[in-house]
Amino acid sequence: MNLVEELRGCFLFEKLTDDQLAWLAEHGVVCSYEAGVDVYREGDPAEWFFVLLDGGMQILKRAAGDDVPVVASSQKGVYGGATRAFVPDAGRLYETSMRTLGPTRMFQLKADDFAALLSEWFPMAVHLLAGLFVGMTNFEAVTSQRERLMALGSLSAGLAHELNNPAAAGVRAAHALRDRLQDARDGVRTAMTLLRPEAIELVISLEAEAEERARTAGTAQLRALETGDREDELADWLDERGVPDSLPLASTFVAAGLDVDWLSRLEEASGGHLGPVLRWFWARLEIVSLVDELESSATRISTLVSTIKGHSQMGRGPYGRADIHKGLESTLLILGHKVKGGIEVVRDYDQDLPSVPGYPGELNQVWTNLIDNAIDAMDGRGRLRLQTRRDGDTVVVEVGDEGPGMPPEVQKRIFEPFFTTKDVGKGTGLGLDVSYRIVVKRHHGDLRVQSSPGDTRFQVRLPLSPPAPRP
Repeated sequence: MNLVEELRGCFLFEKLTDDQLAWLAEHGVVCSYEAGVDVYREGDPAEWFFVLLDGGMQILKRAAGDDVPVVASSQKGVYGGATRAFVPDAGRLYETSMRTLGPTRMFQLKADDFAALLSEWFPMAVHLLAGLFVGMTNFEAVTSQRERLMALGSLSAGLAHELNNPAAAGVRAAHALRDRLQDARDGVRTAMTLLRPEAIELVISLEAEAEERARTAGTAQLRALETGDREDELADWLDERGVPDSLPLASTFVAAGLDVDWLSRLEEASGGHLGPVLRWFWARLEIVSLVDELESSATRISTLVSTIKGHSQMGRGPYGRADIHKGLESTLLILGHKVKGGIEVVRDYDQDLPSVPGYPGELNQVWTNLIDNAIDAMDGRGRLRLQTRRDGDTVVVEVGDEGPGMPPEVQKRIFEPFFTTKDVGKGTGLGLDVSYRIVVKRHHGDLRVQSSPGDTRFQVRLPLSPPAPRP
């Protein structure tokens, strides 16, 4: 049997004319392969279009660093390889791998020849298929961009919520600091006019000691009952000496670690002018406390800004090494307003977990989607479980929740675009679809779910040695 007759026996070519079959036979080649041979590999330049003549083959797709069989066939005429060669700017890379199942013969046609024959013999079909492919590509890009914007909106809302508390605390501290500075100025002026020069030196040394006690007292945590007893004792001591506003003063002095014995030393040094000196000390200690509060607020704001910058990888190259734990923790920090309250975060981290090559910003989007969904599934109350481990050449990340779970029919569709179980207005149905594409297509990993009432787990597998990134 000559090659023309052999090609005519393939279902793929059975409607072609003799001239068309002769053209194929002239431009193509027949190659033989042993069993278990990779005819082509996913990600390699797509140079050939393959048609099975004899033997058997299977198509494989890379997932979590492994080649997963998608389809296997021994039917004459099944094909693979450069199937998108006719689409302009589609990218000439094999989307899958092909492996022989036994001794196999393949008809092979150069990708450029395959594109040329389709365009010449089936121009309408080429336009339709090219339009479909470009449309699907644009659809994926638009939906992915929309989901990124939705995720950015969620992060922005979370960041605004988290920034509000330290910003408001900083404003309150700044306003109070202005008043305390005036109180300190008045107290110093009054005390200086009443105290003898030698007493002023002694009082100033006690002021420095009080400030040092205030700094160290911040690290010591007193029980509420013990604090109340000390405040009552100090307030009584001040009342006995006719000092006004004894309760506010006692509260500040106790917080600074001062007691009756220390105040007795101050009384002795003040030479009968305890009231003005106490007002001076109270204002100074309040200023120290307010400055600490301002510093804490500014540090919190700086940390949040630094976290969101690292979380979105602003100002960095898109491809690099991703620290999984850092990404998870930054996600928890940004979603802190949703975690607080009834959510208990349970971490089971492999501290020796290596970093993962990939796109850190995109992986952070995955963690954001999975953790946000887990919190929503529990309606803000329950345990959020985060686990990381190494499994051979892959890193495994699990995000679990104690929500009501998903029935099997929902689990089958959970990664479909626009499929959502959330109420209208609360979900786009794109978060898990985008997460799946980031993990599987961009990082050659795997994303799956296991769910039962009270135990839902999303598992992400990322290879430690993925192929080179695609443009």
